[in-house]
Amino acid sequence: MEIFQGIVDSINNVMWSYIMIAALIGCALYFTIRTRFVQFRMIGEMWRLLFASHDRTAKDKSRRHVSSFQAFAVSLASRVGTGNIAGVATALTVGGLLVAWELCVRIGGVSERTLAAPSQIVASMVRTWPDLMAAAAVTTVEAVAGFLIAVAAGVIIGIGLHLSKTLDRAVSPLLVAAQTIPLITIAPLFVIWFGFEPFGKIVLVAVLGVFPIAVQTTRGLDAVPRFYEDVALTCGATRTWTLWHVTLRVAARQIFGGIRISAAYVFGTAVTAEYLGAVDGLGIWLQAAFNS
Repeated sequence: MEIFQGIVDSINNVMWSYIMIAALIGCALYFTIRTRFVQFRMIGEMWRLLFASHDRTAKDKSRRHVSSFQAFAVSLASRVGTGNIAGVATALTVGGLLVAWELCVRIGGVSERTLAAPSQIVASMVRTWPDLMAAAAVTTVEAVAGFLIAVAAGVIIGIGLHLSKTLDRAVSPLLVAAQTIPLITIAPLFVIWFGFEPFGKIVLVAVLGVFPIAVQTTRGLDAVPRFYEDVALTCGATRTWTLWHVTLRVAARQIFGGIRISAAYVFGTAVTAEYLGAVDGLGIWLQAAFNS
């Protein structure tokens, strides 16, 4: 029976590997066919419009219109094709890593407690899906709520630091100090202050997410050329209107850069805070799974 069970397990392992390889090849073929289909469709549409415009207009005007439209259509088609090629490269990279991971675990005989294979992770997720989704919902609420508070507070603090250099010198060291303190050292304090309820996790996520948004907002506003404000003020705009409708829009790229940096840490912060003390969430779910 043990020999038979070993043969069955080997067949299952090989079968899972082949399934993953087939899924990878299928994704690559899908993106490739989709890329070619979009390119051919856009080329056909381009030529249809070219001939239509040639029939409707005079020859000299048509040539100028066709030339400009052809350049636009070719540029658009190349962008679409480039985007799909990037999607194929991403799918191949992720799929290749998953296949290599699966084969290394299966062939190398690595224990599932040390490093589980992707197929084992998916099977475990399917088996514990209701409990996993309930815990994930709690963590998502905490992360999203804390992130929204961090965005609002970070932009307001960044504007204040931009408008007042005294405030900048007074608050910036506190922001830097709050960012350098490890999460594991301050999370117990939030548990003492706010208890095990989700509100404490929301506050912790907001506090740790404010720093990059505030810093990037200040840098973006400081980098806006002065002539933008001068033109708006010369046209009769107030300083408040100029700040909200001109300066912030010019600095939007750096502000959203800070928001993206903050968004990368919110879920990790929420899960870590839950792991150190909470009622429900992915952190408690992981802790219970580890202890079982």
